[in-house]
Amino acid sequence: MLDNKSTEAYRTIARELAEKFAPRAAEWDETRAYCWPNVADLTDAGLMGMTISKRYGGQGASYLDACVVIEEIARACTLSSRIVVEANMGGIAAIMAYGSEDQKAFAADLVLKGDKPAICITEPETGSAATEMRTTARRDGNRYILNGAKHWITGGGISKLHVIFARVENEAGKFEGIGAFMVACDPVAGVTPAGFTVTERRRTMGLCGMPEAELRFDNLIVEDHMTLVPPSGFKRGFADLMTAYNSQRVGAGTVALGVAAGALDHATRYMKERHQFGRPIAEFQGLQWMLAEMDTGVHASRLMLHEAARSQGPRGLPFPDMVMAARAKTFATETAIKVVSDALQIFGARGYGEQEPLERMYRDVRMFTIGGGTAQILKTLVAGARLGIKTPQTRDGYTRLAEKG
Repeated sequence: MLDNKSTEAYRTIARELAEKFAPRAAEWDETRAYCWPNVADLTDAGLMGMTISKRYGGQGASYLDACVVIEEIARACTLSSRIVVEANMGGIAAIMAYGSEDQKAFAADLVLKGDKPAICITEPETGSAATEMRTTARRDGNRYILNGAKHWITGGGISKLHVIFARVENEAGKFEGIGAFMVACDPVAGVTPAGFTVTERRRTMGLCGMPEAELRFDNLIVEDHMTLVPPSGFKRGFADLMTAYNSQRVGAGTVALGVAAGALDHATRYMKERHQFGRPIAEFQGLQWMLAEMDTGVHASRLMLHEAARSQGPRGLPFPDMVMAARAKTFATETAIKVVSDALQIFGARGYGEQEPLERMYRDVRMFTIGGGTAQILKTLVAGARLGIKTPQTRDGYTRLAEKG
């Protein structure tokens, strides 16, 4: 367990775990099994919930500390690094910022024991257009009744803590805003509340050990004390809750960075080992230039992500700046796809096969321009900030803005 350690101390223990995780990574990919042994190691090392305040049993580590850990682990095992992201950023960050004392203690206890919270926003008809979600939470006395469906829920079927976003309605059915509701269960043990069902697990191209599931809610009861309400209330609470995901975007970008850094390491090694035309391929200038571009992209991504991790958004909220996070995630994830692809190219046919981890890394890294905000949506956000305008995506969005003056 780490206590009062520096960022470099976190890096050291993450590297030790990465060496342990590297030989296992292909197994999770091949079997599509969740990496429970790795989670146990991460938990024992104090890296699950490392950003949680010491008051609730965490390490009180910074987002920069978490990014250093995520990158080192992602070099060896993408799956494990993604778990570290969601045990320290996003959903758990929102609870620790906006939750009641009881909610914070409850969520922290689960995460510190190894749970990866599931964030339930995406629906079959609402991906990037999250505010158009159809899942409802209708007030019923001192509780809410949830109905609807979510899909592509990362950790669905293995997560104990679920943060479910829904359209909040009063008892008369009037819309009040979008809120978040904490639901705890143990799907692995077969213990779920009435009305909560894991209906399907999607087969994915990469990150094969991480379940991506569909969830259904049929008159699911959530008591008032499990409702996560920011100080701004339901009306603008969704915007405040989503500020917590600036941290998750930094984390997701850092996973991609770690995969790219790992691919760069493999390519560097292979260029020294592989001989063609009577000399090591490291002597060929064309490949040297590829390696230099890969190195530059990895370095630039790291600088942007660390800048975003250190930043703070408006109104004193304890999350990274929205534009910095969007900019860094977009650049790092798009760069990572190219770096891993170029590394595979340097390996030639060997990289395309299972002798090396490049083909797995290529499949894994591809999702990071999609999950946590697509590259295109984030670029629109950055452009809007640069132009100083809102950038609505609905067909009549700009017309409606003009009518408001």
